Amino acid sequence: LYFCRHGERWELQLKGSGKTPYSRNGDGRAVLRSSVREFLCSEAMYYLGIPTSRAASLVVSDDDVWRDQFYNGNVKKERGAILLRLAKSWFRIGSLEILAHSGELDLQRKLLDFVIQEHFPSISMNDSNRYLEFFSTVVLETANLIALWMSVGFAHGVCNTDNFSLLSITIDYGPFGFMDAYDPNFVPNTSDDEGRYKIGNQAAVGLFNLNKLLQALKPLLDPRQKQLASQILEEYGKSYHIRFTELFKRKLGLLGENENDNYLIAFLLKVSLLH
Repeated sequence: LYFCRHGERWELQLKGSGKTPYSRNGDGRAVLRSSVREFLCSEAMYYLGIPTSRAASLVVSDDDVWRDQFYNGNVKKERGAILLRLAKSWFRIGSLEILAHSGELDLQRKLLDFVIQEHFPSISMNDSNRYLEFFSTVVLETANLIALWMSVGFAHGVCNTDNFSLLSITIDYGPFGFMDAYDPNFVPNTSDDEGRYKIGNQAAVGLFNLNKLLQALKPLLDPRQKQLASQILEEYGKSYHIRFTELFKRKLGLLGENENDNYLIAFLLKVSLLH
């Protein structure tokens, strides 16, 4: 479904409307509690200037939904809800990953061409390096997105490839959270016992997911393009660090370039941790 306004096209998605072919073993329902949180947070992120899906409407359902909120075996009945959310695209890294894994390369190529044509206007469809250009853009924009998350203390909670957008926007607000005080070990997901998706690990998980995207793209790349793509991925850390520094310098009102800027940012974060 598409919604057009001012020449823009948006994909509409109902969260909590029931089972779909992609809901795995879940019931496809959503509880009112988490639906309200996603509505409020996605709109807040938008007005904070962070690329994100948006919320259009929220309808309370008459259906009861059973959930173990804290994953401690205490299942309770909750009020259901359906959230209408919007994004320019809902395709994720996982969308390409699953096609590559199943060997459906023709379908993968069609999907990639569609995504590029619809959402990456700077990339020519006649360019033999279009998949390489696409990968380069996603790497840069993913670094930018995670740096933005960090600048407001936002932890996604489930940073797997199914929750990382090919358009580098924030999607699938599940067990997310904002830090009240700086803590690199902050984990908003009570089921994440090992802290894989703790806020201090988000940049590293972004690199992990981008590597998965590269592996999915490799069957469509020639040897030279594969080598260049690997070099592009190696620049991810630098791109993230540059953007992270820019955002925190802006917060501190620092102008120009100074070799001590990074030291000051790290020092202030450490002081925040101690207090």
